[in-house]
Amino acid sequence: MKTLIDVHTHTVASGHAFSTVNEMIAEAQNHGLKIFGITEHGPGIPGTCNPIYFRNMHVIPRQYGDMRLLMGAEVNILDYNGTVDLDEPVYHACMDHVIAGLHLLCYKDGTHSQNTSALLGAIENPFVNIISHPCDGTASSFDIEAVVMAAKKHNTLLELNSSSLNPSRNKHLAPPMFVEMLQLCKKHDTPIILGSDAHHTSAICDYRYALPLLDETDFPEELIINDKPEIFLQIISK
Repeated sequence: MKTLIDVHTHTVASGHAFSTVNEMIAEAQNHGLKIFGITEHGPGIPGTCNPIYFRNMHVIPRQYGDMRLLMGAEVNILDYNGTVDLDEPVYHACMDHVIAGLHLLCYKDGTHSQNTSALLGAIENPFVNIISHPCDGTASSFDIEAVVMAAKKHNTLLELNSSSLNPSRNKHLAPPMFVEMLQLCKKHDTPIILGSDAHHTSAICDYRYALPLLDETDFPEELIINDKPEIFLQIISK
């Protein structure tokens, strides 16, 4: 599979990343990407940008040679209803795609049922295109099969996040939970997207920790979106 898409990345605007927008764009072009996405953290993360940052995204060009740039956000799931931390007018006016994720700074790990409800609520949000690192252990237990089936129903992509699988992150629940997610996605023909979650230019398209899980589960290439730009654009157009 030739990687043509990486749409979960961060710049210095997120407060804890280390490359600028222009540096990230230039490196994405060096990788030969067709679609590159920048998704700063929503306001629930300390040190990230003010909501006005997202409202002004229209000033950034969206085409760089053969590469299309998407400007979006990784919003935070805040509660067991799946509420996120940016409101609808921002999505309508300014964003090309929206990722929603669980982060310990914004979300308290709940019961199996509560965590399932939180993820289902975000999946059902018509503005959310991708659920970032659902199996990284922030929600230590949830109904993975229900989440996989809901993602298919609502045309929301589940992310296999390579950064979460980096041993240096010490996310011990992530490998077995992601394996289960992949097995269930395979069972239900639910597509996934690989995410680098790059916080520096060096991590763009770095899927080294995710790829072994695809091999382990014999995951079908046709369910991986990263080499299918047209299909990806159809999905986010919902």
